[in-house]
This record gives sequence, C-alpha cells and structure tokens, in this order.
Amino acid sequence: MVYFGRLKGLSKAAAKSWSMDYLERVGLADKAAVRLDKLSGGQQQKVQLGVTIMNDPELLILDEPTKGFNPVNRRLLMDIIEEQKLVGATVIMVTHQMEEVERLCDRVILLKDGTARAYGTVAEVQEQFGGSVYWVSYEGILPASGLYDIVTDAGGKAELAPRAGATEAAVLRELIEAGVSVRSFTTARVSLEEIFIQVYGEQQMAEV
Repeated sequence: MVYFGRLKGLSKAAAKSWSMDYLERVGLADKAAVRLDKLSGGQQQKVQLGVTIMNDPELLILDEPTKGFNPVNRRLLMDIIEEQKLVGATVIMVTHQMEEVERLCDRVILLKDGTARAYGTVAEVQEQFGGSVYWVSYEGILPASGLYDIVTDAGGKAELAPRAGATEAAVLRELIEAGVSVRSFTTARVSLEEIFIQVYGEQQMAEV
C-alpha cells in the first residue's frame, strides 16, 4: 500500500502511517509484509478499498465492494465507504445488496437488459413500485378484498399491498368488519429488496 500511496503523492512516511492505520482497522496489520497475491480474495478486496480511498478522492466508483464478506466485515467496509461520502466524496456503487443501497445511496437506478426499470431517490423508487405495505398481526381469516392484495400470510402475520385509492383506515375497517381480530397494524415502505425481486426475480432464478 505504501507504493500506491507514493504514486498518489503522499510522502513515504505519510503513506506508511496511513497504510498501517488502515490495515489495523480492517484486521490485516499482521499481513503488512505479505505480498498482495498471497492474500485471500477478501483480504485483497480490503486492501484494494484502502488503496482507492487513501488520498481522499472526490469520486469513488465501486463494483460490489462487499461481495463475499460476512456481516461483520460488510458493515466495516460500509462504515469506511460512508465516511468517504460524509466528507464529500461522490460514490457510484454497483451492488446487489439492497440494504447497502438504502443506507448509502441518495439516488438509485435499476438496470435490466440495458433498460432503466427504475430511477430516482430511494423513496421515489419505492413509490414507483407501490409505495407502502401494511404489516398485520391478527387472529382469524384474512378475507379477499378489493382494497389490498395479500403478499404473504403465515402464522397470523400478513403483508398486505394496498391497491390504488385504498387507505389505512379503510383497510383496517374492512378487516375488523370481516371479524378479523387485529393485534397490530403498521405501515412501511416497500423494501428495495422486494423491488429488486420484482425487477430481477425471473432473471436471477434463470441464472442459478
């Protein structure tokens, strides 16, 4: 990493200091003297991210930066990337991890077969695919309705997708009038993971 720091204009001392601090943070301090090609794929990814950010670039272009990492290491790398964003870097990231998109991205584009299937802020994309869902905990039998579609229904817990024009109050009233004992009723945005499945589901299954 010191070599790349020198290429990026850092002094030898500054490059070494930055490199050792970074390697310590990502759990690779004991690998400082190991050749890059002798590291595992995940270890190489950590080093590559460090090389990318070590001179505080204004633009970061990252392709699946946390692919293959366990949750602990994924969170660590996302923390590092988010820090770059917070100090003013523009981050362009390709990822299939929708929780990363929800955490980091101001705008998102979903491409399929070279065509943009969705584009906008996270909230705008969620709105394009239904906006909100209702989570219901209940006892009884959920009736079919013209106000909503039942997305999932198991163990007394259901996800309902409201149809155009339906309101929370109208759906809740219909459930109660149908004899459903509603224990809880909450509204949430459609998750980007659900939207991802809608856009890419058939393609992803075909590729498996």
